[in-house]
Amino acid sequence: MQSPSAPAYSGLVLRQGLLLAASLLTFWSLPTTAQLTIESVPPNAAEGKDVLLRVHNLPGNLFGYAWYKGEIVDTSRRIISYVIDTQTTTLGPAYSGREKIYPNGSLLFQNVTLKDTGYYILLATGKDLQNKLVTGQLRVYPELPKPSITSNNSLPEEHKDPVVLTCEPQTQDTTYLWLINSQSLPVSARLQLSKDNRTLTLLPVTRNDTGPYECETRNPVSAGRSDPFTLNVVYGPDAPTISPSDSHYLRGTNLNLSCQAASNPPAQYSWLINGSSQHPTQELFIPNITAHDSGSYTCLAHNSVSGVHKTIIKTITVYEPVGKPSIRASNATVTEHKDAVVLTCLTNDRGISIRWLFENQNLLLTDRMKLSQGNSTLTIDPVRREDAGGYQCEVFNPVSSSISEPLRLDVQ
Repeated sequence: MQSPSAPAYSGLVLRQGLLLAASLLTFWSLPTTAQLTIESVPPNAAEGKDVLLRVHNLPGNLFGYAWYKGEIVDTSRRIISYVIDTQTTTLGPAYSGREKIYPNGSLLFQNVTLKDTGYYILLATGKDLQNKLVTGQLRVYPELPKPSITSNNSLPEEHKDPVVLTCEPQTQDTTYLWLINSQSLPVSARLQLSKDNRTLTLLPVTRNDTGPYECETRNPVSAGRSDPFTLNVVYGPDAPTISPSDSHYLRGTNLNLSCQAASNPPAQYSWLINGSSQHPTQELFIPNITAHDSGSYTCLAHNSVSGVHKTIIKTITVYEPVGKPSIRASNATVTEHKDAVVLTCLTNDRGISIRWLFENQNLLLTDRMKLSQGNSTLTIDPVRREDAGGYQCEVFNPVSSSISEPLRLDVQ
């Protein structure tokens, strides 16, 4: 860059003052086919990069150029000027040390800052002292840092607390986007975005809102995406369940019950047997059970954060294994169309059920057959020849069964 001598510099400044005065009186536009324009290269600049305001369709027979910052021609805002014939550059009051003018009138900005954003005027002065004026624009944006997500509540409770997620940091001229489970936000009345999309509010939060969430920031020169953010939603316990579903057990077997309830944090469990408290545990184990172990088993599930308790009760019945029954007949040999017969199933077990079999198949009752209450006796009146054959009775409870030896009925 050249600096003129003192006399030359004074003459140049005087002549620029005359040119400026003349420019205010003689602004004119070029024909449409040769419109003087300024192009920003690149159109959107990242902070710290270089940007060129390139001049297009510059007319010939020019004396020189002057660049001004802003939207008006003001000597105090002059950045730099250039005299073509002498290739002399003069720095103006608005010069920052980072601008460089080229012989074709283009202006280079080095290491641009956000403060460089704005409008710039090129004043091209002809040797006939007529001026051509054109305005260009410089847009500078910051390189966005990697965003992050913050929450106003680290342990929100389901159906109770709202949650506000914020995409940090806040920067100007930035577009904010939200993703949940790597997808765009669903349409929901519970999900509300701020005007600038920087905050996402969940009203109220549910267990299905855990995420993960991501936020994206974008401007014309850069973009960034946060690390996934997962909400720790406190919920439950829901109504607990006890497994297995069996309620009937055989004496001498082992009882192993497990209680489960959806909860975050995981529920704490305890048991009551017939109202008596047991050791806190999720799984209850009783070996070699007897009839004394029959009764009500209550599981209590507790969430230590929400303070919610839920219970479930299961009734357990322990049965003895049934013994083998036998059949007694009022008469083993009967006459057709004349005699009746009464078959009795003999057993010492209580709380059992009885069913009858004929020739190893479930007995199909006819209008001549009658069962007593509890099915312990079978009456056939009168007998027929088709009633002859082997009869058995089976006694059973929910966990065991036993069948008698066959009793053969002869019909004459």
